[in-house]
Amino acid sequence: MADESAGSDTLAHLLARRILVDGPISVGAFMAEALGHPRLGYYIRQDPFGSDGDFTTAPEISQMFGELVGLWCVDSWMRLGGPGPFHLVELGPGRGTLMADVLRAAAVLPLFRDNATVHLVETSPALRERQRRTLQPILGDAIQWHDRLEDVPDGPTILIANEFFDALPIRQVQKTGHGWFERLVDVEPDSSKDDPRFRFVLEAFGSSGSRLVPDALRDAPDGSVVEVSPASQAVAQLIGARLAAAPGAALAIDYGYAQGPAVGDTLQALRRHAFAPVLEAPGEADLTAHVDFASIAAAAREGGAQSFGPVEQGEWLTRLGIHQRASSLMAKATPAQAKDIRSAMDRLIDPAQMGRLFKLVALATPGAFADASPPAGF
Repeated sequence: MADESAGSDTLAHLLARRILVDGPISVGAFMAEALGHPRLGYYIRQDPFGSDGDFTTAPEISQMFGELVGLWCVDSWMRLGGPGPFHLVELGPGRGTLMADVLRAAAVLPLFRDNATVHLVETSPALRERQRRTLQPILGDAIQWHDRLEDVPDGPTILIANEFFDALPIRQVQKTGHGWFERLVDVEPDSSKDDPRFRFVLEAFGSSGSRLVPDALRDAPDGSVVEVSPASQAVAQLIGARLAAAPGAALAIDYGYAQGPAVGDTLQALRRHAFAPVLEAPGEADLTAHVDFASIAAAAREGGAQSFGPVEQGEWLTRLGIHQRASSLMAKATPAQAKDIRSAMDRLIDPAQMGRLFKLVALATPGAFADASPPAGF
């Protein structure tokens, strides 16, 4: 096999050679390489966020989103008893916009800021540099980066994961007249060595993928596709174990379905704010899939945490006071700015936009909230 360090290789060439040697790879393996290859992965090479990138997340739409997340963090910390020094952790922190807004809102309780040590779990050198530029004016050099959640020191924790789980690798299993078979990625037979193209195929008889199908979906009709994310479940279980070991709370925000598991092929690619073919030009488009919130919550409970929700984003933001915050901002804004503030709020909470598709799950140390009531918004 050719040296993977060769600068002229594209990720498509590297994957094609791997497949020719080892055979078709799982959808999860394709996703993992497309997004996280150490040299050519989508998130490794670039800053994909905002109007000049491929997609826009809620923190980039409006400061109100991050401010309300910040107030949720403060409220959760206080209800945990304000346990002195703690780790404020964000998984997949993008440009650092959300953390900046969280910290600004958290200024309402200086004790929270004084006790927080900020930890960012980020593998992309490009995004780490962008996060540094965003957060250095607020935190100076008091930021710690980690490649994995496991590397964050133990102890009391408030954790945020906004649009993190949707980018973790999934595996797909498809029902046929002969049973369930895992969906794999292969090289198109008629593609050339210089211009490799890819296609979906099904694993041969004796597929281990059949074990991935939940019992509730085994009788789904032929052609049905089921998605599972062992990677997401592993992270959720790790968060649960962390919260079981020390006081803390976590908030996961993403798009997906509340009552999983479900049938459906949700894997999609985004490039320049438009859908793109999933298998085309790996490493050059974002790949995501709907999050199974029920699975995330169940895995966290297995780890030892208590779970709350999911609740729809529009409902959660409304409960936390987004209308009041928008009114406050609009009162000091020009007419054009006020229009933008209203439009951003509508985008975040309107059921036809992000308000229903996006959901939240909260996790907490069992019994740690002094008043025994659910976290704010739940």
